[in-house]
Amino acid sequence: MSSDIAQNGLTYSEGPFDIERYKQLRAIATEIMATFSNVEHSYVLDLFSREIGYATPKVDVRAAIFQDNTILLVKERADGCWTLPGGWADIGESPSEVVVKEVYEESGYQARAIKLLAVYDRDKQGHPPFPFYVYKLFFHCEIIGGSPSSSIETEDVGFFAEDTLPELSIGRVTPRQITRLFHHYRNPDLPTDFD
Repeated sequence: MSSDIAQNGLTYSEGPFDIERYKQLRAIATEIMATFSNVEHSYVLDLFSREIGYATPKVDVRAAIFQDNTILLVKERADGCWTLPGGWADIGESPSEVVVKEVYEESGYQARAIKLLAVYDRDKQGHPPFPFYVYKLFFHCEIIGGSPSSSIETEDVGFFAEDTLPELSIGRVTPRQITRLFHHYRNPDLPTDFD
């Protein structure tokens, strides 16, 4: 992505001419994204300008929790659609610690991470465009306590069969990913997926 190239160039360039070229590249990336996403130019420029240092992928963790051939989903307040509990990985916590924390915060359930089921490149999974590069980690987790409850991020919690999924928050999880997670559930000896 040209915004990442611009970010890396601005991080390592010392010459004024190179710095100017990378600023121009960031401006072009901003214009492209603003035009094709119908978002204000100033918002996109601010988004790109806040990213400093070497550009690396962000990490999104998600929990696959199964119960009687159903999977746990939470309904996002942001878009009114359903997803696996999860979110951005935090500095200072391992991915499994983050996914357990996210499950509790978004669903009310206390969980334990059992196995890493998949590591995917978001851009290769059919999600809508996103301004940053993201790796998605899917963990098989089990409930060890708690009870279902909504949160500041979620408005409902429920278990759904593979053939009766509600409308999914496609920016967070796709139907194909849910299908693959059910395949892992039915075949627990499968190795971790990755692309």
